[in-house]
Amino acid sequence: MTKTGQEHLASLRDGRSIFIDGARVEDVTTHRAFRNVARSVGGLFDFANDASRRELMTFETEAGGRANRIWQLPTSYADLVERRRALEAWTAIHGGFLGRAPDHVASCISGMRMGLPVFEGYDPARAAALENYYRYARDNDLYLTYVIINPQADRSKNAAEQADPFLTAGVVDRDAEGITIRGAKMLATGGVVANEVFVTTIQPMQPGEERYAVSFAIPMNSKGLKMLSRKSYEAQAGSIFDNPLASRYDENDAVLFFDDVKVPWDRVFIDGSVEMCQKQFHATPAHVYQNYQAMIRLKVKLQFLMGIAHRTTQTNGITQFPQVREILGQLAAEAAMVDAFVNAMEA
Repeated sequence: MTKTGQEHLASLRDGRSIFIDGARVEDVTTHRAFRNVARSVGGLFDFANDASRRELMTFETEAGGRANRIWQLPTSYADLVERRRALEAWTAIHGGFLGRAPDHVASCISGMRMGLPVFEGYDPARAAALENYYRYARDNDLYLTYVIINPQADRSKNAAEQADPFLTAGVVDRDAEGITIRGAKMLATGGVVANEVFVTTIQPMQPGEERYAVSFAIPMNSKGLKMLSRKSYEAQAGSIFDNPLASRYDENDAVLFFDDVKVPWDRVFIDGSVEMCQKQFHATPAHVYQNYQAMIRLKVKLQFLMGIAHRTTQTNGITQFPQVREILGQLAAEAAMVDAFVNAMEA
């Protein structure tokens, strides 16, 4: 089966370097800025690990084991529907308010894996690294976040033209062991409670930016990797009663700074190819597959918000007012429209 919530929480006590409000965080599972979202994520893994949900939440791998459906590579319409039902059930736990729950970047990596021939045409060694990493992440039920955009600076210039060539994370050295990365990337949503981070660039790049044209994945506790979290909404939330969402589902976007971080070759999927950085998203199913997950989340979120609207009218005794019924009907129609779009994507 998949990992438990307690196992995930234990995996976060790995010596990772996180800073918030000018101070280093010793343990994200107990820190007042992160402890509740950490437990919320743990609850997701407990839900998926429950034996009564084995068929709903897991699938059989080629080796005969079971893995979380977030890593499933559908080969049919029926597979897509089965996986979507699992994602709907998971998303319903947080009402769609965890924008980078574990199913998002898992969908991205799985989409890249489905496009393995594209990587093989680029470099067989990098393709092998991707395939092996997909299996590793799947079999260890990892929670991945990603950083795929560059830090903002002079927006009239590309990464290579900035005053500091290492403002944006790029390769500073290569050797037989791997590449060394220096600079910053953003925006690691959920990074404080993730196991690993997928690092690349989705923004279009130009010739001359090859230093920044990389794609790799590393653990959050990698030597030299620093996480700089924005202020915490959870820390400011007085109680679950007053702040039912912010108190439990604040993902704490963070800037990652790579202080000469060594990335071994078996974790590198692209090195120095501007063209391939775009292809990894758009010549494979990766971009579509990760956004398919996002649309499933949107669908569930709209249904959740629709429920709140209806409950609000019930509380105030106004559900049968004609103008209120009209608005509720409009909201229901728009939520149903997104539901139809998701079903149409699958078909």
